[in-house]
Amino acid sequence: MRILSAGKIKRFLSLILVFAMTAFMLFGCASSSGRNDSIKLKRELYVGFAQVGHESDWRSAETNSVKEALSKENGITLELVDCDNDIDVQREAILDFIEKGVDYILIAPIVSTGWDDILEKAEDADIPVIVIDRTIDDSENYVTWLGSEFTDEGLAAGEWLKSYANEKGIKEINILEVTGNKGSSAENGRTAGFHKYIEYEGWNIIDSLDGEFTEEGGKRIMDLFCEEYEGQFNVIVSQNDNMAFGIMESLDAHGISYGVGGDVIIISFDACTAGLKKVLDGSINADFQCNPLQGPDCLKLISDLENGIEVQPETTMSETWYAAEDIIPSITYFNSMGEEVTEPIVVVDEKAVEDAY
Repeated sequence: MRILSAGKIKRFLSLILVFAMTAFMLFGCASSSGRNDSIKLKRELYVGFAQVGHESDWRSAETNSVKEALSKENGITLELVDCDNDIDVQREAILDFIEKGVDYILIAPIVSTGWDDILEKAEDADIPVIVIDRTIDDSENYVTWLGSEFTDEGLAAGEWLKSYANEKGIKEINILEVTGNKGSSAENGRTAGFHKYIEYEGWNIIDSLDGEFTEEGGKRIMDLFCEEYEGQFNVIVSQNDNMAFGIMESLDAHGISYGVGGDVIIISFDACTAGLKKVLDGSINADFQCNPLQGPDCLKLISDLENGIEVQPETTMSETWYAAEDIIPSITYFNSMGEEVTEPIVVVDEKAVEDAY
């Protein structure tokens, strides 16, 4: 009988753990994230959706998911306002929805504060408000929130970088950070989570600037960084994929290597199709998913409210952490709830790219 070595046994058990955790994340998620073909509304509904804008692949995927689910075929007339990252336009759009007497209001808030007066008007008009993606911090006049735990995304990225640096023997971490819109809950959460590791590990953060979640913004900020800090950094954290694309364009122009085997580690967030292609080819080292396919869950929440079913105050989307190299099978960290969790790191292959949004 063949006896496995202790190392092989450890590796075998690790693979079992990763398989089990992957199955849990795929099938044991908090949100449905699938089609709701069986949902039939009892009346025709008019829903107003004040969307942030169209600044990224992620945002477009979210918009398309909501449009597909809240459709005429499902008994809903959807009025979508693309606010183009203008908070004044978004506030006016919601006031207009209230004036029109829509049945439900859907908001992906550009910023997390300044909402109390407007949401109070919606409550006075007896219009339920569903908040998706980003959070609202200064009002409780909405029925539920659906989205991602951004702090956990930042914490997971920090734990991955810690483990990756240990495996690679990297002793010094010098970070440049390109954030998303300042004041958005996505930026607040990812920054808060990742910066805990900066503090715990004593990493050096050289600079942090807002790239506005756009490819153009990522390139603009990285051009500034390359001019000022060339040769001083070995990690770039980009708070979404589109900014990462602009960052890589800038690095190419400045002759700086990155990704697997390069001089600079790139960490990104979103894990859209184009982002995972960059992980697959080794340009991005790790990409932490933010799941935009929220439409089916929005439809389910509206259906439950229509049928008098109590909905939870929060619904968190299931998400996956991706990497280019098969050297960190899983990470263990304390999440935003203070719970110790172990989660798999999925190595990107063609199937992962095909399945991405």
